[in-house]
Order: sequence, then structure tokens, then C-alpha cells
Amino acid sequence: MFIFDAHLDLAMNAMEWNRDLTWTVQDIRDSESGMTDKPDRGKNTVSFDAMRNGNIGLCVATQIARYVKRDNPLPGWNSPHQAWAQTQGQLAWYRTMEEIGEMVQIKDLPELEAHLNLWTTSKAKKPIGYILSLEGADSIVTIDHLERSYEQGLRAIGPAHYGPGTYAHGTDAVGGIGQKGKALLKEIERLNLILDATHLCDVSFWETMKLYNGPVWASHNNCRKFVDHNRQFSDEQLKELLGRDAVIGMALDAWMMVPNWVRGVSTPTGMGVGLAHMVQNIDHICQLSGNSEQVGIGTDLDGGFGTEQCPADLDTIADLQKVPQLLAAKGYTQEDIENIMSRNFIRFLKKAWG
Repeated sequence: MFIFDAHLDLAMNAMEWNRDLTWTVQDIRDSESGMTDKPDRGKNTVSFDAMRNGNIGLCVATQIARYVKRDNPLPGWNSPHQAWAQTQGQLAWYRTMEEIGEMVQIKDLPELEAHLNLWTTSKAKKPIGYILSLEGADSIVTIDHLERSYEQGLRAIGPAHYGPGTYAHGTDAVGGIGQKGKALLKEIERLNLILDATHLCDVSFWETMKLYNGPVWASHNNCRKFVDHNRQFSDEQLKELLGRDAVIGMALDAWMMVPNWVRGVSTPTGMGVGLAHMVQNIDHICQLSGNSEQVGIGTDLDGGFGTEQCPADLDTIADLQKVPQLLAAKGYTQEDIENIMSRNFIRFLKKAWG
């Protein structure tokens, strides 16, 4: 089944983890044997080969670079200018992947239709399509930089990531969007960018919803019903998004899937974390919406974690092909399953770009 993954930090893995995604997952793991600088070394799950094996032909791929002020203990860049430069380096990596035929940027409806047709009809090796998204807006030095990013192909943006930001407050922070955030939202709407509500803290979320009238999705955001933490959305927030015709992508970071996960201590097998927990979150959103048309897949795989912190029954991203069987066993129809695995996000893009 064709799969759309609404959140992958591909350039971050290439540029900061030094992973050559043209290698197989196993080759990358072997190259990281003995490395200890990051907890997920040798435990990666994503490569272009694995994506093709899993028929994941389209994704939302990120630029990500956090700017942190001096009193912010989170890791990041010391100035927005450095953060901007980092995102430009990530963009250069995407461009080089396009040059060698591994990827193709999707910016509008004709390009989307052509890419989907290619993946449907061609049996040859095909480029993986990507929609460029900015995770956390702190690298936008001035509002004018956002239009520059749009001209480079940016089509979605999340105002916040973790902690306090320039334009909004994110996960584990508390606060609103302020004047800079309001100006950013106005420009996002003018450019018809998709606003990604993922990571917005509760206060920033509700202030954003009051002001923003353009297309909105949550690329990788699970349900607070199952893990009571501000990183997840409450039913009230989910209903607000559903009322705006948003699509919500389910993430595969284990701590977001089961309660009481302790990073560096808990294990997927020990906590019983599986793809069934993704299906649990999918089903909850379907129950809230009354249909299968507003939920999808946004794995965040290799987003700073690997097999040490993802479903035990997933070795590589290709194992997303197990999800349709789990959905079918829960009573979902073939049409429902195709909606969830790709069609909902594709329909969203067609509407936003139409």
C-alpha cells in the first residue's frame, strides 16, 4: 500500500548525524558501531532503500534548527542567523539528493499529481517526493525570511518546537505567541503555507487558533488521552483541529505512545510498545471525527531516537506496511485504511493547493 509519512527529519539525520541515506539501514547501523555520542547510534530505522521497500513514496521532510537564548538550557544555536544558516545547509542537502535522483521536491498540485502518477505506473527506481516543512520557526530571522523560504519551496511550518521560542511557546513551555507570533501567522496565511500545530503548548495553541484562518494540520501528534503530557493534544484540541478539516499524523516515539516511559531506562519490549499503540491513537481520532478521513501517519522516525525508543515490532520504516493489517483486524475497511495510510494527507494538500 502506498504510504505518505507526514514527518521525517531526513536532512537533520544527514547533516547532524552524518548518515548517508543512500545506504541501507543496516549499512548505516554498521558504520555507527561503537559510537556513543548519541543514544540512537546504530539503531536507525530510515533510509531511502527502506522507504522504497515500504512503498513510502511521499513524505513531509523537515528543516530544523533551534535558536536558544542564553538562559535556555536546551541544545541549539546561539543566534537565529546561525539557525537560518543551518536550515540552508539542510536545504542544500535536499537539493543534492534531487540532483542524484533520490528525491524530488513537491511544491504544487501539478507536481503532486505527476509524482503520484509516477509511483502508480513506473516499475523503475523512483525518487521519493518530499514537501518541505520547517519544524520550529526560530530560524526565521525576520518576517521577510519566510517569503524567501517559500520561494525555496517551503510549504509548511510549525511555529514552535521544544521550549520557549521567538514566535510561540512549544513543548514543556508555557506562554503565548506575542506580537512576533501574530505577525508570523499573518505572513503564513498570506503565503498560504500550511500551519503545523504540532509542538504548540496549550496557551500558544489556543491563541493561534483564534487568529489563524489558513490550512492547518498536525504532522506528528498523538492523543493526550493515552499519555497525559503537554506534547500530546487533548480531546478538546483534537476537536478544534478536526473542525478545521485538519489531518493529524500519528508519531512513533515510544514515550508518546505509552505512559510512564523513562528515557534511557525503559525499553520497547519491556513496556510492550507496538504498532498497535499507533492504531489505538488512530482509532481514537476516528471516533472523535466519526470517520477515517482526518488521521494519517507522521512517524518522526529517527527524529532523535531509534529502535531503542520506537515500537518493538518495527525494525525499519518499511514495517509501516504492518499497519494496514492491524487496522483491518480492528474492523477498518480497505477504503478507511487507504485514507489513513496516504489519501487523507494527499486530499488535504489538493485542497490547500487547489
